Amino acid sequence: MSEKDLMDQEEIYSKVLRAGRRTYFFDVRSTKAGDYYLTITESKKFTHDDGSFHYKKHKIYLYKEDFSAFREIMEEMMDYIIDEKGLEVISERHQRDFKKEDDETKENGTTDKPDNFTDVDFDDI
Repeated sequence: MSEKDLMDQEEIYSKVLRAGRRTYFFDVRSTKAGDYYLTITESKKFTHDDGSFHYKKHKIYLYKEDFSAFREIMEEMMDYIIDEKGLEVISERHQRDFKKEDDETKENGTTDKPDNFTDVDFDDI
């Protein structure tokens, strides 16, 4: 059996989650003994100044005997974050269409100047 055939045999079920520059791969694979385990791979794209790019990957292997404890801790951590900070994303700087507050105030014509601030134009002098 070729190496590719062995890889195809190992991959049982897969899902992909694309999240901005990151992509998460969830793959059910098979051990040599025929049991299943889960791999979670984070792949993040990095672009260089010259336009070239590379990916950094991090992988977690999760075996059935650890599922219960892993799920428990994962749910606890996610619940903690939601309870403490809510579901709203506080910092959206990682998004391409993010604009600094200064940019938005210029577009909207509003400023954060104090009420007692006098805006002087050089033509007034």
